[in-house]
Amino acid sequence: MPNPALETLMLAFTGELNLPTPPRTLFLGAEPHDTLRDWPNLLGWQPHKPLAHAWETSGFHRTDAPSGTWPAILQLPGKSRDEVLAGFANAWEMLEPGGSLIASMSNTAGAARFEKDLSKAVGGVTSIQKHKCRAFIAVKNHDAPASLPADWKSGGERKPVPNTAFIVEAGIFSTGRIDPGSQLLADHLPASLHGLVADLGAGWGFLSDALTRRCPGIRRIDLFEADARALECAKLNLAHSSTDCRFHWHDVTRGLTDRYDAIVMNPPFHTGQATDIDLGRAFLKTAAASLKPGGQLWLVANRQLPYEAVLETSGLSWRNLANDGTYKLLRAQSPHSSR
Repeated sequence: MPNPALETLMLAFTGELNLPTPPRTLFLGAEPHDTLRDWPNLLGWQPHKPLAHAWETSGFHRTDAPSGTWPAILQLPGKSRDEVLAGFANAWEMLEPGGSLIASMSNTAGAARFEKDLSKAVGGVTSIQKHKCRAFIAVKNHDAPASLPADWKSGGERKPVPNTAFIVEAGIFSTGRIDPGSQLLADHLPASLHGLVADLGAGWGFLSDALTRRCPGIRRIDLFEADARALECAKLNLAHSSTDCRFHWHDVTRGLTDRYDAIVMNPPFHTGQATDIDLGRAFLKTAAASLKPGGQLWLVANRQLPYEAVLETSGLSWRNLANDGTYKLLRAQSPHSSR
């Protein structure tokens, strides 16, 4: 299904505003679109592996670290307030004098509020509305400020999770606290886990950190995470570990190449802002296919999510080990165990 915010963004160039095709363009949060195919010097930045893969396989160029100055910057901002405002601030710094920032968001993500914030900061914007989204255009003319409010940019910088030593970044999962579901899983991980272990949807590394502290028999932990920003935080959070930790920017739904003695996960169940139960199911199917004979899967999920049927159809035996009113903790095992 096409992204409505992307469709609205493209209307700035194909609709009533009919903006000219820029000579050079940076696209932050890049997603492919047919309108972009003939654009010259187009470079995309996309931290989410599935979308980055879609961008590259559509023939577009991608960067891991946007830099330089640009006459035009397209932007599909993130979800959290700090992430969105920091994204505006960073984009504004990379705009050439006279350049244009064109951003698009859904109304349910707070598009009207963010349009107002940006308009106030730069001295006015032009906007269009379509597909329950808003696209707004800000020009860095001689009356506009050279930079946006300092607290916008600082809000997107890495910082500790309150009352912990873990480092996180705005826009990734669970930046304000330890996720209660992940904490429930960490509290129940047995010290006997050993060998080769995978953490699927590893985020900023909380579960892998728990594994390194509780399970001395683990030889290696492979962290798989689709958000490159979260993975960079995980590298920082596990820098102290004596366990061999390896970090993979990877879409788990595409499968794994190794097989594991144990897999842990708090599987995602959102795509953007929408609930996507099939995403969690795909994680479980990948895990089931990636366990060694007798291998264990430890997972936590919201109680209402129907994951047990996936475990059974994947040939795993399972038990519900704990519930806390919101989350359930499941332990599953592949057949041919040597118990």
